[in-house]
Amino acid sequence: MINEKLEEAFNDQINKELYSEYLYYAMKVYFQELNLQGFVNWFDVQVQEERAHAVGMIDYLNERGGKVDLRAIEKPVVEGSTPLEVFEHVLRHEEYVTSRINHLADVAEEVRDRAALNLLDWYIKEQVEEEATVGSVLATLRLIGEDKKALLLLDKDLATRTFVAPVIG
Repeated sequence: MINEKLEEAFNDQINKELYSEYLYYAMKVYFQELNLQGFVNWFDVQVQEERAHAVGMIDYLNERGGKVDLRAIEKPVVEGSTPLEVFEHVLRHEEYVTSRINHLADVAEEVRDRAALNLLDWYIKEQVEEEATVGSVLATLRLIGEDKKALLLLDKDLATRTFVAPVIG
């Protein structure tokens, strides 16, 4: 059986992961409106990844005899009016998610739940990868500046990204 405080922290993080899915779906729609299909694809992969992250935590809580508490998901707000500004928002969001995963690991340490820490090690490594991936796109967008041709080349590159279902834990 999982500790009640840790169960609450997992439920809170599940909500944050589902919000991330919803936020990235809103960003996908933003790029659909700009007709940048590579960016649309990039965010579609993000949507699928965030859902997989939430499902991994839901499955874990169920395996540990915990109670999953699905909560209302806040309405997403896409910050920015350019691809660069939107990706700056993505980086801020991923940094926030990293802080929340670290908080969840702190709770697991506090209640001395080694199984949860083992699971959360995967999520911590995933956040390092998430921030690096976003940082790479951001660096390219900064380099591009106002060059529309370069933006279209980046769009073509982002179209090649594919979703690979993670093996969590």
